[in-house]
Amino acid sequence: MAHGTFGTVINCMDGRVQLPVIEWVKQKHKVDYVDSITEPGPVRILAEGKDLIAIESMRRRVHISVSKHGSTVVTLVAHDDCAGNPVSKETQLHQIPAALRTIRSWGYGVTLQALWVDEHWTVHEVPQD
Repeated sequence: MAHGTFGTVINCMDGRVQLPVIEWVKQKHKVDYVDSITEPGPVRILAEGKDLIAIESMRRRVHISVSKHGSTVVTLVAHDDCAGNPVSKETQLHQIPAALRTIRSWGYGVTLQALWVDEHWTVHEVPQD
């Protein structure tokens, strides 16, 4: 088992969102480390459910974070100006519930949350129904 506490982030590969999200997760969840799983436009991939190879790759990486590092929270991130999901904020926010359902279907029993990172790279928690 790893030393310290962990959270997991499924984030875009876009380097502009990495540090703000890591710092937010560390502060919000009082964890020492954040395992980062990156894909271009992960919210779209998880919501659409078409790219089974990418989805399975993300699932395997979440499994390692949860089972080997003891992560208890998985955070999904959408952001402004996403090259991998070049749609409006409203569309991305609409995709989040379907993406979270995909992650929930993996059955890890962890806390799930979603974040929106705006054009100023400020992190906002996305309310869930």
